[in-house]
Amino acid sequence: MTTLTPVLTANWDRADSFTLAGYGGDYAAARKALEMDPDAIIQTVKDAGLRGRGGAGFPTGMKWGFIPQGDGKPHYLVVNADESEPGTCKDIPLMMANPHALIEGAIITSYAIRANHAFIYVRGEVLHVIRRLRAAVEEAYENGFLGSNIFGSGYDLELVVHSGAGAYICGEETALLDSLEGYRGQPRLKPPFPAVAGLYACPTVINNAESVATVPSIIANGADWFAGMGTEKSKGFGIFSLSGHVTRPGQYEAPLGITLRELLDMAGGIRAGHELKFWTPGGSSTPIFTAEHLDVPLDFESVGANGSMLGTRALQIFDETTCVVRAVLRWTEFYAHESCGKCTPCREGTYWLKQVLARLEKGQGTEEDLATITDIADNILGRSFCALGDGATSSIHSSVKYFRDEYLKHFEIGGCPFDPAASTVWGNA
Repeated sequence: MTTLTPVLTANWDRADSFTLAGYGGDYAAARKALEMDPDAIIQTVKDAGLRGRGGAGFPTGMKWGFIPQGDGKPHYLVVNADESEPGTCKDIPLMMANPHALIEGAIITSYAIRANHAFIYVRGEVLHVIRRLRAAVEEAYENGFLGSNIFGSGYDLELVVHSGAGAYICGEETALLDSLEGYRGQPRLKPPFPAVAGLYACPTVINNAESVATVPSIIANGADWFAGMGTEKSKGFGIFSLSGHVTRPGQYEAPLGITLRELLDMAGGIRAGHELKFWTPGGSSTPIFTAEHLDVPLDFESVGANGSMLGTRALQIFDETTCVVRAVLRWTEFYAHESCGKCTPCREGTYWLKQVLARLEKGQGTEEDLATITDIADNILGRSFCALGDGATSSIHSSVKYFRDEYLKHFEIGGCPFDPAASTVWGNA
């Protein structure tokens, strides 16, 4: 597997890729879908094996099928484009370069779940993306692809681009719903689940932006086409985001199951003169991997079997010049800052993780502090309302597992061994 599969990224090199002309079509997939039975669309997506591209990997068609029918309530589609996790950087360039794929996907998805209102919730800080997405939505309205009687089918859809609250927690689907309703973004206690009582207490489907943008290609080319890529249980393609100490960082759209070694070959390898030390397979909320995991297939099952999560396929690459303790501290500072404070384990636990890690990074800690941070992480894991708390513990457990000696070196020399001002250089003690 050495070739890329450009579908969502096929037109990114066009200067006008974000326009309807640059998109290269007249929403043919949506036209086709609106002539189908909604249940047939759901079945097609199930047969294709599309799994959520936002991190959890839940089967998309199955999620659509949870929406109750004939309940007399309005249904809603909410596209989660609140991309805020360190390292995750696929949805923002997707919306910048190819917003019409997302809009067409929203039309098909809304029709399949019998929704007449859809919302795209975008991270508030990315104003340039919001402007471009709204311009694309306006273009779709002008061409009759949104609004009343789309394509003469009798189907109506109103699509709203909503600027988010500027908080990482709003990427959690129920906190996103609270924010969309005008409240402070905090996770809701489940059940009830959004499929039954979501936006405005009505049945709601919440899908990641890449998941929705992938739908038109499945309708246009068929379930077998999509299922023919990837692995047996992780089908299709996805955008892999390579960042950090790599020669050519960027977005690489490839079948699920590709390895980091193969991606690095296409990206020119680790930056010249250096070697891989550790990396994240799915962003900062996933347990880190090391060079020994270079050949792990990047699919949901294989990554999980090796102790991490595929997540958003945000491959942050770090070479031997990086202090793993400092990197983990920076991630932990982020999670402590972004904790909404609703539940005690996350609110208090992330704060104390940050304090102890700061002491460790300065070389002022003891070996007992390693037991302390893992104990704190154990008391957060599985005990918070949402996955933010779990994500905050991932780098703690995995870094201590793979780099315990590096933590100990900080105690031995009384500082960070990667600091040029340190009295002892790592490896020469």
